[in-house]
Amino acid sequence: MVLTQKERDEIKSALDTSARPFIYFHDDPDGLASYLLFMRYKKEGKGHAVKAVPHITDAFVQRVKDYDADHVFILDIALVDQEFIDGVGVPVTWIDHHGVQDMQRIHYYNPRKSIGQNIPTPYMCYEVVQQDLWLATVGCIGDWHLPDFAEEFRTQYPDLLPSSIKTVEEALFNSPIAKIVKLFSFNLKGATSEVNASIRTLEKINDINELIEGTSPQAKFVLKKYQRINQSYEELLARAKQAVTDDLLVIFTYQEDKLSLTKDLANEILYLNPKKVVILGRERMGEVRMSLRAAQYNIADALKNALIDVQGYGGGHEHACGAAVKQEDFPCFLENLRRELKKQD
Repeated sequence: MVLTQKERDEIKSALDTSARPFIYFHDDPDGLASYLLFMRYKKEGKGHAVKAVPHITDAFVQRVKDYDADHVFILDIALVDQEFIDGVGVPVTWIDHHGVQDMQRIHYYNPRKSIGQNIPTPYMCYEVVQQDLWLATVGCIGDWHLPDFAEEFRTQYPDLLPSSIKTVEEALFNSPIAKIVKLFSFNLKGATSEVNASIRTLEKINDINELIEGTSPQAKFVLKKYQRINQSYEELLARAKQAVTDDLLVIFTYQEDKLSLTKDLANEILYLNPKKVVILGRERMGEVRMSLRAAQYNIADALKNALIDVQGYGGGHEHACGAAVKQEDFPCFLENLRRELKKQD
């Protein structure tokens, strides 16, 4: 267990006693799984996926007030401003696994603080609601974590997570469950109205086999979007593979105004090339908006210093980061990054 019994009881009580919960969650597979775990348990409330930088500011207060929420839940969001907590005027429960934050007047749960480990948010949400094992498993694997309850999932769904799959990397890229992780990710892309329709549809999915087999109108709806985006993804993946050379850095950028597939592409290119440092970028509005991955380097430390004297911003985990720099500064950024990585050799 990651949460103590007291913590689980506190969160569950907050869910049970809330009549109009508002849930902010990160727009990635583990954030979406966390939201779905709570919403399918509660069966009422309103959710909002936080795109791009996972940061809740006072600009997010009005949505809560417009809904007349009586409790705010924040799931898998790295940063929350004190101004938001003070501004909403209702209790706030924040469950996260990014860097530990020190806030006031908030119910905050983070395994990095309590047990010194990085455990994905859907793991903790599942501990609270104790239902929809498949959602928790998909969410954890989507955040590169093979949970201890994966064996229970394997027992229930042996065809989706075969006994031959031993690592989270294999589960993510070489098992049937990988399709569902991508389905979650791809259904979070596009216009807000389209994303919201996908989220509402996923709330009605009762079992993972329903998605795998497309046995309901709801499953067919989200599968159709997955298939459409997956076609673009596979085309970009083939081009990104061609960018792999003897160089330590795999650098691939593309121009696309509608879809950001950099996170998904970067993850798969790193899986195929675990000794490389992967930079996957989308050129948009004068910026290169990128995902960076590295298994053998601390990419977060390297990124922090590489952004000095560069017009840009970014951050993330030790081995996975996001960043954006002005296009004219991209060559300088790459030069800085090479310098910082060399310091770690």
